Amino acid sequence: MIGTLNIASTDAEAVPVSITVNGQVHQVTVSAHRLLVDFLRDDLHLTGTKVGCESGQCGACTVLLDGVAVKGCTVLAVQADGAAVTTIEGVATGGALTKVQTALWEEHGVQCGYCTPAMVLAMTDLLNTNPHPSDHEIRKSMDGIICRCGVYQNVVRAVQTLI
Repeated sequence: MIGTLNIASTDAEAVPVSITVNGQVHQVTVSAHRLLVDFLRDDLHLTGTKVGCESGQCGACTVLLDGVAVKGCTVLAVQADGAAVTTIEGVATGGALTKVQTALWEEHGVQCGYCTPAMVLAMTDLLNTNPHPSDHEIRKSMDGIICRCGVYQNVVRAVQTLI
């Protein structure tokens, strides 16, 4: 669970943090108000994490924070201090697709690709915590990720192939 960050004054504009992203430790100084999604995309150039609504509504910015799917536009980079962040760039090893990525591909759970990183990370989190989810649990894990192509049923079918 993400803790509460207390910033007493605007004097805390620059904050040193140590964030492990995709297995690599980054010891940097960030603005106290810098969003995690902006840190990942702009500072680390990990553009697989998408920016959509910037208000926590679309879910395109979903990443794993200590293994839990969170919306990167609702988390400050300083809140990730000491944490492990996994982006879509960090889920596969050696260039091979994960089981979730393969299932989504085979079951047509991807189309334009904008929400795909979020879907992959959300389904990865789901299967890590519940290896045999019901259809309802799969759908609940997608709640908050907007897919304009409407691949939701295909994502459910893809996850079903893995259980």
